[in-house]
Amino acid sequence: MTNSIFQYSLEHLFLVLIAVAAAALLAIPAAIWSHRNPRTGAVLLKLTDIIQTIPSLALFGLLLPLPLIGGIGARLAIFVLFLYALLPILRNTMLGLNGVSHEIRESALALGMTPREILREIELPLAAPSILAGLRIATVTTIGTATVAAAIGAGGLGVLLYRGLATVETELLFAGALPAAAMAIAADRLFQWIEDKFSTSQPPL
Repeated sequence: MTNSIFQYSLEHLFLVLIAVAAAALLAIPAAIWSHRNPRTGAVLLKLTDIIQTIPSLALFGLLLPLPLIGGIGARLAIFVLFLYALLPILRNTMLGLNGVSHEIRESALALGMTPREILREIELPLAAPSILAGLRIATVTTIGTATVAAAIGAGGLGVLLYRGLATVETELLFAGALPAAAMAIAADRLFQWIEDKFSTSQPPL
């Protein structure tokens, strides 16, 4: 049983890390672009909001027959988890960038900094706590949602949960639920610690 829990935990962690990393690679640049183009940002937020309203099992079912991303296994699971992780990262990155005061930007321009330098050296560092908060929310929620991925053969701790439900074995339910909860708590604490470090190291806006 211990070996099985460890194996499923690794599978679970793999699904979460790939999905959240892919979401961050798309959502953060998209948020930067949306910060410069508010209309685009409003559309992107609306689209990601709509995705969040679709139950995970329903989304798995809708995408299952599609070519390339569909089918049984981890590929579809990662894609669906990636879709769910987009909103918190996108929204919090935009909030962080929008929270940088206009006076700070004007001062940087007066010093001769280019827009790219302002983004890299001022806006992103000041927005970092908000971006990290988005990553924290995305990671914690994805850990929970990833348990559903077992329904399409993607593995993870959801396998133990589904087996426990099917056989009414409390031991299997705890074997799946407790590691997932521990993983979520550990991720939350880690990101919270990093957020606190950034918050204390940055001057107030």
